[in-house]
Amino acid sequence: MAQHLLALSAFTKAELLAYLDRAMALKREAKGGVRHQQLAGKTVALIFEKPSTRTRVSFEAAMYGLGGQVIYLSGRDTQLARNEPLKDMARVMARYVDGMVIRTFGQEIVDELARYSSVPVINALTDLHHPCQILSDIMTVIEKKGAVERLKVAWVGDGNNMANSWIEAASRLGFALTLACPEGYDPNPQILARAQAEASQPITVVRDPAAAVAGADVINTDVWASMGQESEQAARIKVFQPYQVNAALVQKAKPDAIVLHCLPAHRDEEITDEVLEGGQSVVWDQAENKMHIHKAILEKHLG
Repeated sequence: MAQHLLALSAFTKAELLAYLDRAMALKREAKGGVRHQQLAGKTVALIFEKPSTRTRVSFEAAMYGLGGQVIYLSGRDTQLARNEPLKDMARVMARYVDGMVIRTFGQEIVDELARYSSVPVINALTDLHHPCQILSDIMTVIEKKGAVERLKVAWVGDGNNMANSWIEAASRLGFALTLACPEGYDPNPQILARAQAEASQPITVVRDPAAAVAGADVINTDVWASMGQESEQAARIKVFQPYQVNAALVQKAKPDAIVLHCLPAHRDEEITDEVLEGGQSVVWDQAENKMHIHKAILEKHLG
């Protein structure tokens, strides 16, 4: 297994399934009262240029839940804000901690930190990839629907970092994926082309949300304007309005389809309040599973 977790494409199907299996085992054990101590004496640094509630708390809870310690650094607390060379920061931080969890803008930042770090670097989000989130999403899908290889997954909305990582997951794990994105908002073309070439099931991009969700077992969406795109919010609302996940769209999927959203949600924009609070929504289980998958990731890379 790779030392670092930067993107899902770096891992085999067996390695990704190992994360998922271990996360589900850790979840069962924790709910059964087991007190985990696998990372006692270990310290992880959370370096977050982009703030987050769920990602920060779930990583902190995961590390503490394994007996380890956490140092949280916001963007203003690190030399990233002062233009220190990343290779210098990586080599110094590696002398202090047993691993780094990075949430930032450019993928090149986590790539360079990993290149020079002697301890594991985990990508907690960049503008290009969101691997840990997609692993927790797929964990939720397996819990609710069974083996993911049998399923059809639909993505509705922006071809953003979430979409890119879903594409890589589909390529590695072998499930069918259809993405409905407005023209001009497609996923990364290099990631898409590489995944399509390696995939055993179709990975397609369409313009019609109804076509994407037809017969789907899973419907997934995200905000229309991600962090750093706030100035585009008004324009994006106009473009993405036909891509809202509402009751009428959900009815075009299988009757027992589940609905995912990584949160935070803009209710009645990309997803209606009715759907988010409805019986097919699994977003609260999905949010909880972030902590369990983060436990599995930290254990495997820092243990």
